[in-house]
Amino acid sequence: MQHAHFEKTQTAKPIALDIDGEPKGVLVLVAEGYRFIAVKLDAFGVDGQVFDSVEAAERAVRNSGQIAA
Repeated sequence: MQHAHFEKTQTAKPIALDIDGEPKGVLVLVAEGYRFIAVKLDAFGVDGQVFDSVEAAERAVRNSGQIAA
């Protein structure tokens, strides 16, 4: 009996992005950088955007939750 051998693709796991202990979304590694996928309404302003780093994404999500008075 022969078994087929399949190579498992090497994909990075999504990175959960929490701001002050509250989950806001995940970052998925893409060719251009890190794509943000929002899971909370206050983070949808940056949903789908691609960032150069996790830190840049975190800054953008933090800023998207701020409402101008």
